Amino acid sequence: MRQAGRRATTDSASPVLNNVIKSRSYFTAKRVGLGNNSYLGVGRPSSQQWLSLPGSGGQGPKAKKSGSKKKKVTKAERLKLLQEEEERRLKEEEEARLKYEKEEMERLEIQRIEKEKWHQLEAKDLERRNEELEELYLLERCFPEAEKLKQETRLLSQWKHYIQCDGSPDPSVAQEMNTFISLWKEKTNETFEEVIEKSKVVLNLIEKLKFILLETPPCDLQDKNIIQYQESILQLQELLHLKFSVATEILLRQASTLADLDSGNMEKVIKDENVTLYVWANLKKNPRHRSVRFSETQIGFEIPRILATSDIAVRLLHTHYDHVSALHPVSTPSKEHTSAVTELVKDDVKNVEKAISKEVEEESKQQERGSHLIQEEKIKVEEEQGDIEVKMSSAEEESEAIKYEREMKVLSEIVSAAQLLLVENSSEKPDFFEDNVVDLCQFTTLGGVYHLDILELPPQCKPVMGWMIVEILKEGLQKYTYPPETTEDFETENAFPPIEVTLEVHENVIFFEDPVVVRWDAEGKHWRTDGISNVSYKPKERLVTFSLDTFGPVTLIQDAHINMPYQSWELRPLDVNKVLLTVTTVFTEIQIQIKENLCMLSSIKLKDKKHISILEGTWMTPIPFIIALKEAGLNIFPTRHSHFYVVINNKVPLVEVKAYRQMALLSSAFAFGWSKWNLLCNSTKVVFKW
Repeated sequence: MRQAGRRATTDSASPVLNNVIKSRSYFTAKRVGLGNNSYLGVGRPSSQQWLSLPGSGGQGPKAKKSGSKKKKVTKAERLKLLQEEEERRLKEEEEARLKYEKEEMERLEIQRIEKEKWHQLEAKDLERRNEELEELYLLERCFPEAEKLKQETRLLSQWKHYIQCDGSPDPSVAQEMNTFISLWKEKTNETFEEVIEKSKVVLNLIEKLKFILLETPPCDLQDKNIIQYQESILQLQELLHLKFSVATEILLRQASTLADLDSGNMEKVIKDENVTLYVWANLKKNPRHRSVRFSETQIGFEIPRILATSDIAVRLLHTHYDHVSALHPVSTPSKEHTSAVTELVKDDVKNVEKAISKEVEEESKQQERGSHLIQEEKIKVEEEQGDIEVKMSSAEEESEAIKYEREMKVLSEIVSAAQLLLVENSSEKPDFFEDNVVDLCQFTTLGGVYHLDILELPPQCKPVMGWMIVEILKEGLQKYTYPPETTEDFETENAFPPIEVTLEVHENVIFFEDPVVVRWDAEGKHWRTDGISNVSYKPKERLVTFSLDTFGPVTLIQDAHINMPYQSWELRPLDVNKVLLTVTTVFTEIQIQIKENLCMLSSIKLKDKKHISILEGTWMTPIPFIIALKEAGLNIFPTRHSHFYVVINNKVPLVEVKAYRQMALLSSAFAFGWSKWNLLCNSTKVVFKW
């Protein structure tokens, strides 16, 4: 009974104790990662897995007997262990929380410090930018000041021309130009040498007129002035060519007296720096004499039989300039931009006038008040008069300063507009050209123009009793038509074969490829490539041979963009306000020195060999320098239409102008160079090395 009661008491208490142990053990198992699916068992733990208590009545497996009995864990000890485990867990969680909070506070503090440093750097950078902008504004004042200096130079040039008193007219004055042209027209019987000497003055006037059109800002050029200058240029060109024709007629009248003793025909060569004349007169009419070669040259003709038996003269007039091609149009700003600049100028002038008038009124009021005070006290009046004079002088100085500032502002607008016009690309491609018609926006003429003419031999001079009698034709020098308009009287179809011509290329012109021969179409007013055959070029002798169907002006052309795009470029400082620009292309390397408002060709390399040019060592202003390089075949200057013929990454004009301006301001101290990334970025960015 006693044992049974003890068993019952133990059994009745064991379920409660077992539940407590189960909950504690389950919690501990959860913490150590056992859970319901631990490797110790699957699912909910069975009753056999719990520790059995003494007196449980045989529940659970019996412990094996061993030599030494293990100490049993009491309930209080178990509870204490669980409590310690829970406290340890809470302590670890608290430590983890505190550590996280500390790290988070440190991270936020670092961010705050970095943000403060960044704000300080931004403030310092903003301050630096403001200082640099002020310096930049001061530096950029050089652009309007330079433009003002150019305006004064243009005005001074008229005065210099006036005090020279060399008899030449002022090309910008229409009355003087008309008088000069009229007086020269009236002169007759001028020899070829006299015309050549006069041509130097005429060519100088034409050059000045072209420079006026190119150098004057578009805003300062009026339409009537452009028309006036272009008309003067055309009149001078036509009159000069007419004078050469008249002088040739006078020379051919004396052909019999200038005949060669061996051939019996007349041959004459006249050379000058701007013009070279080759004349051959057929006096003997020998059908076997069909090859014409001028002495000491390789220049000549192979004429057909019909011309060898005719009263003709062959003239080759090589002008080292091109007065045949049409004049290039003058770039002018849009009407909207012109009106905007005009309104800006008017507004500024009005504002200046208003400011000055207000200052004058205030000074007059002060003078009136001073006059009243003079009547009261003479001593005070004298002091006030002195103060008024000082104030008036200061007011005048302020008005002059305001006027100067506004003038600089207007000039800055004009300069920006002119610079923007230089880099803007044309939106319209040149007019559509027919087949065999030369596009002068894509090609350029080089070496001047060769005027090839077959002329009817004029009546010759005859000596009679010590006098020279000559018949003067009223119609003047006439051209011989070859081939004739009607060929019915001639039996064979090959009676008028092409004429073989051999010409010498100008020594100061560079051709990077074989030149293309073109002829002038007088009706269409353009150059053509048809009517020319059997072209051959000898680069060492610089001779071009070709067959020509009909005679007329002939020239050589080359691709204007043969040196574009550049392979590389570099702008390197040499001294104060002196830099060296090096441009490398497929065929050449050109070095140009720039100082102040002057440029000079430093050196040229062709296929890694130095080439000597007459332009080397000569300082010129930019516009004449660019024209001289183009005429020498060294064209590295794109035009408004170049983007139609060269594949490049076009940039926004305003971005391009700003980049050029900053490079110009810093070029005396920093070196700049090309970058391959400039081709890869978009049109709103410019990339270069410095």
